[in-house]
Amino acid sequence: MRILSNALSYVLLTIVSAIILMPFVWMVTTSLKDQTKIFSFPPQWIPSPIVWSNYSKVFTTQTLFITHYANSVYIAIVVTIGTCIFGALAGFAFAKINFPYKNVFFLILLSGMMIPNEVTIIPNFIWFSKLGLVNNHFPLIIPPMLGAGGIFGVFLLRQFYITIPKDLDEAAEMDGSTPWQTFWRIMVPMATPAFATLSIFTFLHSWEDFLDPLIYISSSKLFTLPIALKLFTDTAGTDWHLLMAASVMATVPLLLVFFFAQKKFIDGIATTGLK
Repeated sequence: MRILSNALSYVLLTIVSAIILMPFVWMVTTSLKDQTKIFSFPPQWIPSPIVWSNYSKVFTTQTLFITHYANSVYIAIVVTIGTCIFGALAGFAFAKINFPYKNVFFLILLSGMMIPNEVTIIPNFIWFSKLGLVNNHFPLIIPPMLGAGGIFGVFLLRQFYITIPKDLDEAAEMDGSTPWQTFWRIMVPMATPAFATLSIFTFLHSWEDFLDPLIYISSSKLFTLPIALKLFTDTAGTDWHLLMAASVMATVPLLLVFFFAQKKFIDGIATTGLK
């Protein structure tokens, strides 16, 4: 019975995986098709002929595509690193340092996650415009680091730090370690799975953010990839073969991040919040 149960589980997982991967496979095959064969019936899963030039045409059609790509990479990396630093420091304080009204401040902090971005985007735009910070990357970096994304990082790392036995803190204190030394030498190395989890979530959210760049950025040189992908659609229609080729290239960093961090990511999901 156990063999049959395992076999059924593998079959079910294979079917579900195939369904999930189908849109991605279709995106890849469409990126390699001639424009006239994209909507042919019956659909062609294997392009014939394979048009590799679609990828080079992306850069000739949208001459700033490399710049837009670099903007997204730069913003996503900075936001990810900043969120991890902010979450690590604040999470350690809420988990391991005693100070008055700690739980009250933590609840107030968590309440910030309950406010949708759409509610605050207009007052934030007015505030940034008065400070002269519109049409640059500042609104795409600092608010995500200190807003809901940063609060989520504080919550995630605090929950992970709580799982670390207090005996380690006490042993380090007896050896003469300061709170900073305890944080840097003990807590940070042990929280690697939580950092991997937070990095994936933060990078993914920053990479696919469409609304904030649309609101704050007006200069074409400062566009990010989600805005750049929209440029393949105009009043004359959509260049689907080029859009799919650009989408494949936009997906590669996400796959690389998850591929290299998947083991730590799974460990972080499995252990965060357990005590």
